[in-house]
Amino acid sequence: MPTYSPSPFSPPRRQTREVTVGNVAIGGDNEVAVQSMLTSDTRDAEACVKEALGLTEAGCEIVRVTAQTKKIARNLEHILKGLRDAGSDVPIVADIHFKPDAAMEAAKWVEKVRVNPGNYADKKKFEILEYTDEQYAGELQRIEEKFGPLVDFCIEGGVAMRIGTNHGSLSDRIMNRYGDTPLGMVESALEFARIARDRNYHNFVFSMKASNPKVMIEAYRLLTARLAEEGDDWNYPIHLGVTEAGDGEDGRIKSAIGIGSLLHDGVGDTIRVSLTEDSIYEIPVAEALDKVVTEMRLTRSDLQIGWDAATWDPFSYERRKSAKIAVCGIPLGGDETVRVFTSRKKWDALAHKIDRLGDFKPEIVVEDSGVIAIDPRDEEAVIFLNEAETPSLVTVSDGIDLSVIDAYRLLAIKVDPKHPILLKDTLVPSENEFLPKLLTASVNLGSLICDGIGDAVLIQGEQAPGQSLRMAYNILQASGARIFKTDYVACPSCGRTLFNLQTTTQKIREATGHLKGVRIAVMGCIVNGPGEMADADFGYVGGAPNKINLYVGKEAVKFNIPEAEAVDRLIDLIKEHDRWIEASTEEVEVV
Repeated sequence: MPTYSPSPFSPPRRQTREVTVGNVAIGGDNEVAVQSMLTSDTRDAEACVKEALGLTEAGCEIVRVTAQTKKIARNLEHILKGLRDAGSDVPIVADIHFKPDAAMEAAKWVEKVRVNPGNYADKKKFEILEYTDEQYAGELQRIEEKFGPLVDFCIEGGVAMRIGTNHGSLSDRIMNRYGDTPLGMVESALEFARIARDRNYHNFVFSMKASNPKVMIEAYRLLTARLAEEGDDWNYPIHLGVTEAGDGEDGRIKSAIGIGSLLHDGVGDTIRVSLTEDSIYEIPVAEALDKVVTEMRLTRSDLQIGWDAATWDPFSYERRKSAKIAVCGIPLGGDETVRVFTSRKKWDALAHKIDRLGDFKPEIVVEDSGVIAIDPRDEEAVIFLNEAETPSLVTVSDGIDLSVIDAYRLLAIKVDPKHPILLKDTLVPSENEFLPKLLTASVNLGSLICDGIGDAVLIQGEQAPGQSLRMAYNILQASGARIFKTDYVACPSCGRTLFNLQTTTQKIREATGHLKGVRIAVMGCIVNGPGEMADADFGYVGGAPNKINLYVGKEAVKFNIPEAEAVDRLIDLIKEHDRWIEASTEEVEVV
């Protein structure tokens, strides 16, 4: 099996070459750098300078700005001048989609250019074509003719680059050969990287963003493994992010699952938490996430177990095949949904209103469950379990000196797969505030669930009964383990956005939040439109100022709808496709 890290247990941080972006060094022995992106219109230099200064004051180390066209890219000169006149040396990254001439203009002014291999030299038409090897080679030659001049210009100007693939915007060429897969994402980036390397250009980083944390994790793991296979000199730094994570608790959880899981395994040199909120709110979340994972990695194991022993495939999700058993009369394990446990104390605190909690109900009291807790390093306990004829619910003992992820990965290896596993968010009590608890739970539980490990979850770190239940269910939803509410894919606002994403997303939530299992994408522009929506059921996409296009999957079906009517028209579209149900009139108390 190819590997993305030396071991499943306490892997060291991936060693990379150092890439310089202005005055910031990425990779090597440098700490993880925090990035964000301006929401201001790039044509408004004053607003961009003000927002960028606010971000840097909050702790942002690299700022990205959209440059949709060559004309707009010219204004980067004034943004950079305004920042330098204000005494700021924060590096600026130009975000490029579709327009090579915009990239060439932007590279005159900024310290770094981000290109998306899926659309830099391609217009996505969703065409189904069969490429011969000769035709494919011809396509690569065409790409080199478009991309090569930018590489040469970056070499001359000392400009860095991010080769940033997005799951939903792969080119038709890649889609037809590799499909809409993590492998396609990796191959798309490697095509561009080879062109850069052929010109002896190495000052670049990679990214593999997706809105689905499972896809994102698999893509980055596959990228890291492929780079290792290519050779030691393919040790380029990696930027991590879950694109279109959304807002509020959901956005923080999705980001923590995707980014945190990889950081825990030693992968990642820069991060951006993409929230559908003012960009300044991304910075404390990113800093807290980096701190949480750094502290997790301090609990090192000396387990000498390699990937050959792993019972999960890190590059392809499959749920661990446990037996189905009944716990307190509730089916658990096998193909049953992942169950939510709580403590007796929390159950009693909620007992008076459990019938009003709707889909947030606690299901099983851990003290009544008969769960067997062991240290997975205890060979006698493991042998006892594995020799038992009947399956039992098992978990890891509290207080042991292993990280949560290491402990449960070891449990999954050691214990017969017939035994279902109860995951815990923490094994050691903590006095942290809510955000670190939320991020810790998301990283630990989300990482394991995305590995296919776990049949039930128990939140121990958060003591508030309602908050701990909400946390458990939201982590299950974000990791794709249990869909109990509408799922939203909402891009963070940027200078391309054609409507107010925050207020619009909230309106759509209010109108559709009861549609269990429906996935709705809210995208500010066509760049984050049909491609970036990936696997959404319905899409609400900015097509022009104050005009909205509506999508079913990746197909635009309604065009240029006045923004004032668009939410109602979205509801009509959902009804047309028999996905609409009326909201319940029964009162459901949100925990």
